[in-house]
Parts: sequence; C-alpha cells; structure tokens
Amino acid sequence: MGALRLPSLTSLSSAVPRYHFRRQFRLRQSIRCLSADNFLAQSSTIEKEIKEPVSNGGSLRPKLDHEKDRVITPRSQDFNAWYLDVISNAELADYGPVRGTMVIRPYGYAIWEAIQEYLNVKFKDTGHSNMYFPQLIPYSFIEKEASHVEGFSPELALVTIGGGKELEEKLVVRPTSETIVNHMFTQWIQSYRDLPLMINQWANVTRWEMRTKPFIRTLEFLWQEGHTAHATLDEAEKEALQMIDVYTKFAYEQAALPVIVGRKSKVETFAGASRTYTIEAMMGDRKALQAGTSHNLGQNFSRAFGTQFTDENGQRQYVWQTSWAISTRFVGGIIMSHGDDAGLMLPPKLAPIQVIIVPIWKKEDERTGVLEAALSVKESLKAAGIKVQIDDAEQKTPGWKFNFWEMKGVPLRIEIGPRDVSSRSVVVSRRDIPGKQGKVFGISMESSTLVDYIKGKLDEVQSSLLERAVSFRDSNIIDVSSYNELKEAIAEGKWARGPWSASDEDELKVKEETGATIRCFPFDQPQGTKKCLMTGNPADEVAIFARSY
Repeated sequence: MGALRLPSLTSLSSAVPRYHFRRQFRLRQSIRCLSADNFLAQSSTIEKEIKEPVSNGGSLRPKLDHEKDRVITPRSQDFNAWYLDVISNAELADYGPVRGTMVIRPYGYAIWEAIQEYLNVKFKDTGHSNMYFPQLIPYSFIEKEASHVEGFSPELALVTIGGGKELEEKLVVRPTSETIVNHMFTQWIQSYRDLPLMINQWANVTRWEMRTKPFIRTLEFLWQEGHTAHATLDEAEKEALQMIDVYTKFAYEQAALPVIVGRKSKVETFAGASRTYTIEAMMGDRKALQAGTSHNLGQNFSRAFGTQFTDENGQRQYVWQTSWAISTRFVGGIIMSHGDDAGLMLPPKLAPIQVIIVPIWKKEDERTGVLEAALSVKESLKAAGIKVQIDDAEQKTPGWKFNFWEMKGVPLRIEIGPRDVSSRSVVVSRRDIPGKQGKVFGISMESSTLVDYIKGKLDEVQSSLLERAVSFRDSNIIDVSSYNELKEAIAEGKWARGPWSASDEDELKVKEETGATIRCFPFDQPQGTKKCLMTGNPADEVAIFARSY
C-alpha cells in the first residue's frame, strides 16, 4: 500500500509505508507520540526494559525523538499501532503520569460530549433524573454482596490514609456505584409511593486494569451509570430492556455502529446481576467490543442492603433493581470501527466538526475575496445548525490541510478558491470516499441551496458508514454447527454463531482453547430445531463467540 504524502514533501526511506507529516508542518511540536510501545509499556503485565529511561512526573517512559516525523501506521500492518497513532495524531488523548491513565484532549472530549448530549435527552425522556454520588465508598459496602466483591476485588483501588492518619475503615475509589446507591436508596425508599426511583449519574470510575489501551481499557474512565428501583420483577425487567434498546438505537443512529444486542451467558453476567443485556460491536480487526450493558439486578443488592418498601397491602418487600452504563470506550469503538489508513472517520452526528472550509489563494489580491466568501459560507451553515470551521492558517499549504482534516475525521470539506468566488460556487469533498470520486464541483454558494446540499451529504455519509459497517460485520460472522467449525472460525479471526446449551464448564473450555467467549445470545434468533454445537443436545438458542477487547 502506497503512502499518501503531503504536497511538496520529499519521501522518507522506510520499509513500511506510512503517512508522513514532516517537521516543518508539524501538527504540534510539543505533543508526545502515543505509540503502541510507550502506552502499553505502562501495563505491569507487559512491561519491557527501556534503555536510557527518562524521568517524567515520577514515572519511567521511553525517550521520544521529537525530531522524528509523525506517522500513521497502516491498519493492515499493525492494527494496534495504527489505533494509537490515530489517537495521538488526531489529538484525542495522551497518557497521564500514572501508569494506565489517559488525558482526554479537547477533540476527544468533544466526541464524548456529543454522546452525552444525545443520551442525556433520552434518559430524561424515559423518566430518569441526574444526580451524583461520592467517589469514595466504604469497603464494608463492597463486602455486603458476595458475588460483587468477588468480581471486583482484583480491580479495586483502596484509600487507607487520609489527613495524614490511617483510616478506621479503608475506602474504595468508585469502581461502580451499586453499593453506595443501595445505601442511599434504603434511606429514600419507604413506601410503594416512592417507586419507581430512577436516577443516572455522569461520573468517573477507577478499576485497576493490568493491560491498558486508551479509551478501551484504562485505570480511570468516564461513563454514565443509571440505577433504578421498582416494586416488581416485571417492572425491573422492562426497564433493563428499555435501556439496552436506548443504547442500541444510539449505536445505530448516532455512532453508525451495527451492534448485536442480546443476553450475556451466566459466566459473562455482571457480578451481582441476575441477568445482563449487552450490545456487541465488531471492530476493524474483527474483535468484539462490549459497547454497553444493562443489568437486571433482581433483589441481590436490595437484600444485601435491606432496601425495602411497604407495598399496598402493608407488607414489607425488597425492591427490584437495574443498572446500566455506557463509557468512553465507545469513543474507542468509533475509532476502531470506522477509521482507515488516513486516520479517523467520524459519523457526522457525533463529529465535533462536521464541515471544514479550506480557503485557497495564491495572490494577495485574491485573499480578501476568498476569505469573505468562506466566512459567508460558514455563517450560512452555522445558522442552519451545522458544526463548521474555517482553516485560514497561512503557514500551511492547502494540501497539508486536506490531509490534516481527513486525519481528524471531519465528514465534509469545502474548498473555495478565486474561480469559485467568481462563479459563486464551492467544491465539496467527502471523507468516506477518497480522491476525485468523493469530490463534487460547482455547488452553489446560495445559502438555502448550499445548506440543503450539505445536510443531504452529511446524511449520506452517516448512512454510508453504517452500511459499510453492517457489510463488514455480516461478512465476518460464520454460522457453525460443531466445535471444530467454531475453532476454525475463531482461528480465522471471525465471529462464530451456533446453537449452544452446554455447561458453564464447556464455555470456559472454549475460552481456554480458543481465546473466544460467548459475546451474547442475540435477541434475533433463527427459527427451527437446533442441536448444541458442543454436546449435540437440543438447544433453544444460538450464541455468538468471538475474541474481544
């Protein structure tokens, strides 16, 4: 694969083709490259000896050669290196001074804000209110629910000293909030009239992950977590299903991710839940990403914490509960699903910048007219609710800008030069269709015409990304009817879908021998009789197996 180079830059000798950003056109002189080596070296399980380490905020890091050209590794060459190159070059995140943490930069955080904006409306439309719980949780709370403490114990971060003194009881830095939520629910819920109680919080959580990957798995991450309490099991089940449906629609309609929605196996169910529902997305390397979950907690936590209410007959009953969450790993899912060798490819509905305008001129007497036309176009699009910016930096060439904003994943680019000013028209290029095929000339600058055209093209890009992802997903799922077929499918890096009614022990055997887990039992099930691929016994459902993040 040939590298796409910035105009007028000489090629650099390299065994691997890469996208080059030369020193004189640096994206940002001071930014540190987030390479596969220097981020993953933070993980204690895969630390490597680093020669000539340099001190940086108390931690050891590989020395970075700032004179080196910035590159994006081709996806087919090394998917993980490509992913980290994109995060660095697109200025989405950097690594923090504590091993396994990340700093989310403004462009990356803007994607998270777009996710928040959509979901916040949906949560409130479905009757939930936002609130906030403390980050520090007494360790005794975690111990109250046996399976919960067993599931989270290896990942807990503990505080044992405060104010210079050893604490009487150690505190847990929030890994999730079911325990502290129940402690408060017990105080707030007395009668059936207090139900349902439905809340959500936007917060950070800490889980001491040993293998880290920015956005996908970090020591600390951002999320929303919803918590509800109900009078009946049926109400709790409807709530859990309603919220996984909200996540599914968000994935399809906003993120252009064709997730598969279903129920987790018993082995994969959330610690402390009776049932877990999930949305599973296929990444560009064909690994699965658990993109969102919704849990029916039954009465497990209410019994542990004594969260009861008096029903209409005057009897004391334990509440039925749910919890559900989506985190910043969704940002990583968008990167790995839609990106290409040029960098990010963002769905328009979540893109921080939907349209970038690049004014082009050679002579000084052309400058004013081109910039005025660009500003006029910007104001028309902005007034129509389109997120638009102008790149009028004079120290960068138009070709450099084209490549830069493609790398940032901006869905549409508008080019305006002197001839376009004369003809009162613009050139429009699509990020999802490279080269001349994605470029259209002679689009009128007239406000209503241009606005309608741009909105239509944004919708086309959104639909195109979803259609492409659906095609990729479907072409990489193999229907299997035996364990040997399952192993062959997984060995090829694909997802395997087949009938399953075997034991938990058999499921763990599959994981041990293939590295794949049951991602879910899809809601969409085939009709007809089925036999378990492992045992040959009758099976009511098919399951999807895949390697995952």
